[in-house]
Amino acid sequence: MPNTRSLTTPAPSFPSPASGHSEGVSNEEFRAAMSRLASGVVLVTAQEPPLDPDDPLAPRGEDVGMTATAFMSVSLDPPLVLVSLREGSRMDDLLDEQPLWAVSVLSESQRHIAGRFAMKGRVSDRLLFADIPYVRGEATGAPLAGGALATLECRTEQRVSAGDHTLVIGRVLTASLPSADGGPLTYFRGRYRQLG
Repeated sequence: MPNTRSLTTPAPSFPSPASGHSEGVSNEEFRAAMSRLASGVVLVTAQEPPLDPDDPLAPRGEDVGMTATAFMSVSLDPPLVLVSLREGSRMDDLLDEQPLWAVSVLSESQRHIAGRFAMKGRVSDRLLFADIPYVRGEATGAPLAGGALATLECRTEQRVSAGDHTLVIGRVLTASLPSADGGPLTYFRGRYRQLG
């Protein structure tokens, strides 16, 4: 006679739905779980288009920058990368109209840059760039942070709406390794860190 206890499996218990999420996970639970995933830290930059693109003497637009930890390689052939931007953020709005942008992979000694461009309610981006060494990318005109471990210049291939973020997939136009010194800046459990 079969053991009926082995044939009956208790129904799995799921946490009760949290406020705002029918799937059963709260914002706090999701943030806490994802904070255990270590990420590299990059500076995403772009230059606003000139006020009058038909006039070569028109003033250039302002440089814009933001710190990102949701950045990854997507494809080798063609070379594609992806960055996740908060929907409606200044960078999201800019990259909706400006297809050229750049990424600087920050080193462990560039924590101050990451913190500066991650501030909420910050001053104008022009002032944020004022004392940071950078060069302009030849393909994009975007600032590339001096001392970065790697820099990439990109052209947007696709934009995908994903919840409260926009996933921007870019084709890599140039890639360089300006600095071989130091390790990467990482983000883990809500703080910038460096490897062991």
